[in-house]
Amino acid sequence: MLKQRIITALILLPIALCGFFLLEGSAFALFIGLVVTLGAWEWARLAGFTAQSMRFGYAAVVAVMLLVMHLLPGLAPWILGASVIWWGVATYLVLTYPQSSAHWASAACKLVVGLLILLPAWQGLVLIKQEPLGNWLIMAVMVLVWGADIGAYFSGRAFGKRKLAPQVSPGKSWEGVYGGLVSSLLITVIVGFVRDWTVAQLFKGLIGAALIVFVSVVGDLTESMFKRQSGIKDSSNLLPGHGGVLDRIDSLTAAIPVFAVLLWMAAP
Repeated sequence: MLKQRIITALILLPIALCGFFLLEGSAFALFIGLVVTLGAWEWARLAGFTAQSMRFGYAAVVAVMLLVMHLLPGLAPWILGASVIWWGVATYLVLTYPQSSAHWASAACKLVVGLLILLPAWQGLVLIKQEPLGNWLIMAVMVLVWGADIGAYFSGRAFGKRKLAPQVSPGKSWEGVYGGLVSSLLITVIVGFVRDWTVAQLFKGLIGAALIVFVSVVGDLTESMFKRQSGIKDSSNLLPGHGGVLDRIDSLTAAIPVFAVLLWMAAP
Protein backbone atom coordinates (compact mmCIF):
# COMPACT_ATOMS: atom_id res chain seq x y z
CA MET A 1 0.00 0.00 0.00
CA LEU A 2 2.78 2.46 0.92
CA LYS A 3 4.64 1.66 -2.29
CA GLN A 4 1.47 2.31 -4.29
CA ARG A 5 0.89 5.61 -2.51
CA ILE A 6 4.45 6.77 -3.22
CA ILE A 7 4.37 5.76 -6.89
CA THR A 8 0.98 7.42 -7.45
CA ALA A 9 2.13 10.59 -5.67
CA LEU A 10 5.33 10.77 -7.75
CA ILE A 11 3.29 10.52 -10.95
CA LEU A 12 0.51 12.93 -9.98
CA LEU A 13 2.55 15.64 -8.23
CA PRO A 14 4.36 17.00 -11.32
CA ILE A 15 1.13 16.84 -13.35
CA ALA A 16 -0.75 18.76 -10.66
CA LEU A 17 2.01 21.35 -10.24
CA CYS A 18 2.27 21.95 -13.99
CA GLY A 19 -1.50 22.24 -14.28
CA PHE A 20 -1.82 24.65 -11.39
CA PHE A 21 1.13 26.91 -12.09
CA LEU A 22 1.91 26.74 -15.81
CA LEU A 23 -1.56 26.83 -17.35
CA GLU A 24 -3.47 30.08 -17.70
CA GLY A 25 -6.92 31.25 -18.69
CA SER A 26 -9.15 28.72 -20.43
CA ALA A 27 -6.47 26.02 -20.30
CA PHE A 28 -6.35 26.30 -16.50
CA ALA A 29 -10.15 26.30 -16.28
CA LEU A 30 -10.25 23.15 -18.44
CA PHE A 31 -7.61 21.41 -16.33
CA ILE A 32 -9.49 22.09 -13.09
CA GLY A 33 -12.72 21.20 -14.86
CA LEU A 34 -11.39 17.74 -15.67
CA VAL A 35 -10.55 17.15 -12.01
CA VAL A 36 -13.98 18.37 -10.90
CA THR A 37 -15.71 16.22 -13.52
CA LEU A 38 -13.89 13.15 -12.24
CA GLY A 39 -15.04 14.15 -8.76
CA ALA A 40 -18.62 14.32 -10.08
CA TRP A 41 -18.34 10.80 -11.48
CA GLU A 42 -17.27 9.64 -8.02
CA TRP A 43 -19.96 11.65 -6.23
CA ALA A 44 -22.73 9.96 -8.24
CA ARG A 45 -21.65 6.70 -6.61
CA LEU A 46 -21.91 8.30 -3.16
CA ALA A 47 -25.42 9.39 -4.15
CA GLY A 48 -26.33 5.76 -4.71
CA PHE A 49 -25.89 5.38 -8.47
CA THR A 50 -23.82 2.33 -9.36
CA ALA A 51 -24.63 2.14 -13.08
CA GLN A 52 -21.84 3.70 -15.13
CA SER A 53 -24.36 5.33 -17.46
CA MET A 54 -25.84 7.31 -14.56
CA ARG A 55 -22.43 8.23 -13.18
CA PHE A 56 -21.15 9.42 -16.55
CA GLY A 57 -24.42 11.27 -17.10
CA TYR A 58 -24.01 13.20 -13.84
CA ALA A 59 -20.38 13.97 -14.70
CA ALA A 60 -21.50 15.24 -18.11
CA VAL A 61 -24.09 17.52 -16.50
CA VAL A 62 -21.42 18.95 -14.21
CA ALA A 63 -19.07 19.48 -17.16
CA VAL A 64 -21.79 21.41 -19.03
CA MET A 65 -22.49 23.52 -15.96
CA LEU A 66 -18.78 24.33 -15.66
CA LEU A 67 -18.77 25.45 -19.31
CA VAL A 68 -21.75 27.71 -18.65
CA MET A 69 -20.00 29.18 -15.61
CA HIS A 70 -16.89 29.79 -17.71
CA LEU A 71 -18.92 31.60 -20.38
CA LEU A 72 -20.93 33.56 -17.80
CA PRO A 73 -18.41 34.80 -15.19
CA GLY A 74 -21.10 37.04 -13.70
CA LEU A 75 -22.49 33.94 -11.99
CA ALA A 76 -19.42 33.73 -9.73
CA PRO A 77 -20.80 35.77 -6.78
CA TRP A 78 -23.94 33.62 -6.71
CA ILE A 79 -21.96 30.38 -6.91
CA LEU A 80 -19.61 31.37 -4.10
CA GLY A 81 -22.45 32.81 -2.01
CA ALA A 82 -24.31 29.51 -2.27
CA SER A 83 -21.12 27.73 -1.22
CA VAL A 84 -20.71 29.79 1.95
CA ILE A 85 -24.32 29.05 2.90
CA TRP A 86 -23.87 25.35 2.10
CA TRP A 87 -20.79 24.91 4.30
CA GLY A 88 -22.64 26.54 7.18
CA VAL A 89 -25.46 24.03 6.68
CA ALA A 90 -22.97 21.19 6.27
CA THR A 91 -21.47 22.02 9.66
CA TYR A 92 -24.85 21.49 11.27
CA LEU A 93 -25.48 18.28 9.32
CA VAL A 94 -22.15 16.78 10.34
CA LEU A 95 -22.53 17.66 14.01
CA THR A 96 -26.04 16.19 14.13
CA TYR A 97 -25.41 13.03 12.09
CA PRO A 98 -26.99 10.44 11.88
CA GLN A 99 -30.25 12.27 12.73
CA SER A 100 -29.51 14.86 10.03
CA SER A 101 -29.47 12.18 7.31
CA ALA A 102 -33.26 12.38 7.21
CA HIS A 103 -32.84 15.76 5.48
CA TRP A 104 -30.54 14.61 2.68
CA ALA A 105 -30.96 10.83 2.31
CA SER A 106 -32.68 10.97 -1.08
CA ALA A 107 -30.59 10.48 -4.20
CA ALA A 108 -31.83 13.77 -5.69
CA CYS A 109 -30.74 15.71 -2.61
CA LYS A 110 -27.31 14.07 -2.69
CA LEU A 111 -26.85 15.02 -6.32
CA VAL A 112 -27.67 18.66 -5.53
CA VAL A 113 -25.20 18.59 -2.64
CA GLY A 114 -22.57 17.36 -5.08
CA LEU A 115 -23.13 20.48 -7.17
CA LEU A 116 -22.81 22.70 -4.09
CA ILE A 117 -19.48 21.07 -3.30
CA LEU A 118 -17.90 20.74 -6.73
CA LEU A 119 -18.99 23.79 -8.72
CA PRO A 120 -17.83 26.44 -6.19
CA ALA A 121 -14.46 24.69 -5.83
CA TRP A 122 -13.88 25.13 -9.56
CA GLN A 123 -15.17 28.71 -9.47
CA GLY A 124 -12.98 29.60 -6.50
CA LEU A 125 -9.80 28.30 -8.09
CA VAL A 126 -10.49 30.09 -11.36
CA LEU A 127 -11.01 33.39 -9.52
CA ILE A 128 -7.96 32.96 -7.29
CA LYS A 129 -5.85 32.22 -10.37
CA GLN A 130 -6.86 35.61 -11.82
CA GLU A 131 -5.43 37.50 -8.84
CA PRO A 132 -2.05 39.29 -9.31
CA LEU A 133 -0.40 36.70 -7.07
CA GLY A 134 -2.71 33.92 -8.17
CA ASN A 135 -0.19 31.08 -8.16
CA TRP A 136 1.09 32.02 -4.71
CA LEU A 137 -2.44 32.36 -3.38
CA ILE A 138 -3.35 28.89 -4.66
CA MET A 139 -0.24 27.57 -2.95
CA ALA A 140 -1.19 29.47 0.21
CA VAL A 141 -4.61 27.85 0.60
CA MET A 142 -3.14 24.43 -0.13
CA VAL A 143 -0.33 24.89 2.39
CA LEU A 144 -2.83 26.04 5.03
CA VAL A 145 -4.95 22.94 4.50
CA TRP A 146 -1.99 20.56 4.28
CA GLY A 147 -0.39 22.16 7.34
CA ALA A 148 -3.63 21.71 9.24
CA ASP A 149 -3.84 18.06 8.15
CA ILE A 150 -0.29 17.34 9.30
CA GLY A 151 -0.71 19.19 12.58
CA ALA A 152 -4.02 17.45 13.23
CA TYR A 153 -2.51 14.03 12.55
CA PHE A 154 0.34 14.35 15.02
CA SER A 155 -1.64 16.27 17.63
CA GLY A 156 -4.50 13.80 17.42
CA ARG A 157 -2.19 10.83 17.85
CA ALA A 158 -0.41 12.39 20.80
CA PHE A 159 -3.26 14.06 22.66
CA GLY A 160 -6.54 12.99 21.05
CA LYS A 161 -9.22 12.16 23.62
CA ARG A 162 -12.40 14.07 22.84
CA LYS A 163 -14.04 12.82 19.65
CA LEU A 164 -14.88 15.48 17.11
CA ALA A 165 -17.72 13.71 15.28
CA PRO A 166 -17.69 10.07 16.42
CA GLN A 167 -20.65 9.04 14.27
CA VAL A 168 -18.96 10.41 11.16
CA SER A 169 -15.21 9.86 11.61
CA PRO A 170 -14.30 8.14 14.90
CA GLY A 171 -10.58 8.75 14.46
CA LYS A 172 -10.79 12.55 14.52
CA SER A 173 -10.56 14.49 17.77
CA TRP A 174 -10.91 18.07 18.95
CA GLU A 175 -7.27 17.96 20.01
CA GLY A 176 -6.37 17.15 16.42
CA VAL A 177 -8.35 20.16 15.22
CA TYR A 178 -6.54 22.40 17.68
CA GLY A 179 -3.17 21.02 16.60
CA GLY A 180 -4.02 21.64 12.96
CA LEU A 181 -5.16 25.17 13.79
CA VAL A 182 -1.92 25.95 15.61
CA SER A 183 0.12 24.63 12.67
CA SER A 184 -1.71 26.81 10.16
CA LEU A 185 -1.54 29.89 12.38
CA LEU A 186 2.21 29.43 12.76
CA ILE A 187 2.53 29.21 8.98
CA THR A 188 0.52 32.42 8.68
CA VAL A 189 2.72 34.22 11.20
CA ILE A 190 5.87 33.15 9.34
CA VAL A 191 4.42 34.38 6.03
CA GLY A 192 3.41 37.64 7.70
CA PHE A 193 6.93 38.29 8.94
CA VAL A 194 8.50 37.36 5.60
CA ARG A 195 6.14 39.66 3.71
CA ASP A 196 6.39 42.40 6.36
CA TRP A 197 2.68 42.58 7.14
CA THR A 198 1.35 45.25 9.44
CA VAL A 199 -0.27 44.22 12.72
CA ALA A 200 -3.70 44.77 11.15
CA GLN A 201 -2.80 42.63 8.14
CA LEU A 202 -1.43 39.88 10.36
CA PHE A 203 -4.58 39.91 12.49
CA LYS A 204 -6.77 39.59 9.39
CA GLY A 205 -4.51 36.84 8.07
CA LEU A 206 -4.82 34.85 11.30
CA ILE A 207 -8.61 35.18 11.34
CA GLY A 208 -8.76 34.10 7.71
CA ALA A 209 -6.43 31.15 8.32
CA ALA A 210 -8.56 29.99 11.26
CA LEU A 211 -11.71 30.11 9.12
CA ILE A 212 -9.99 28.15 6.35
CA VAL A 213 -8.85 25.47 8.79
CA PHE A 214 -12.29 25.00 10.33
CA VAL A 215 -14.11 24.89 6.99
CA SER A 216 -11.53 22.43 5.61
CA VAL A 217 -12.32 20.12 8.54
CA VAL A 218 -16.00 20.40 7.69
CA GLY A 219 -15.21 19.54 4.07
CA ASP A 220 -13.33 16.41 5.14
CA LEU A 221 -16.08 15.35 7.54
CA THR A 222 -18.83 16.02 4.99
CA GLU A 223 -17.40 13.56 2.48
CA SER A 224 -16.84 11.06 5.32
CA MET A 225 -20.50 11.48 6.31
CA PHE A 226 -21.77 10.72 2.81
CA LYS A 227 -19.39 7.78 2.45
CA ARG A 228 -20.52 6.36 5.79
CA GLN A 229 -24.16 6.74 4.81
CA SER A 230 -23.46 4.97 1.51
CA GLY A 231 -21.33 2.24 3.12
CA ILE A 232 -18.35 3.17 0.93
CA LYS A 233 -14.75 3.37 2.15
CA ASP A 234 -13.20 5.29 -0.78
CA SER A 235 -14.88 7.47 -3.38
CA SER A 236 -13.22 5.34 -6.10
CA ASN A 237 -10.01 3.50 -6.95
CA LEU A 238 -8.78 5.99 -9.51
CA LEU A 239 -5.65 6.79 -7.48
CA PRO A 240 -3.96 3.55 -6.34
CA GLY A 241 -3.11 3.76 -2.66
CA HIS A 242 -5.00 7.05 -2.27
CA GLY A 243 -8.59 6.12 -3.07
CA GLY A 244 -10.37 8.57 -5.33
CA VAL A 245 -10.12 12.18 -6.41
CA LEU A 246 -12.65 13.29 -3.80
CA ASP A 247 -10.65 11.57 -1.07
CA ARG A 248 -7.71 13.83 -1.95
CA ILE A 249 -9.57 17.12 -2.39
CA ASP A 250 -12.43 16.91 0.13
CA SER A 251 -10.89 19.51 2.45
CA LEU A 252 -9.96 21.78 -0.45
CA THR A 253 -13.46 21.77 -1.93
CA ALA A 254 -14.57 23.62 1.20
CA ALA A 255 -11.46 25.74 1.76
CA ILE A 256 -11.03 27.10 -1.78
CA PRO A 257 -14.39 28.88 -2.27
CA VAL A 258 -14.26 30.33 1.26
CA PHE A 259 -10.70 31.50 0.61
CA ALA A 260 -11.89 33.18 -2.61
CA VAL A 261 -14.66 34.96 -0.71
CA LEU A 262 -12.19 36.15 1.93
CA LEU A 263 -9.98 37.56 -0.83
CA TRP A 264 -12.93 39.49 -2.18
CA MET A 265 -13.72 40.86 1.27
CA ALA A 266 -10.09 41.89 1.83
CA ALA A 267 -9.82 43.72 -1.51
CA PRO A 268 -9.44 47.50 -1.14
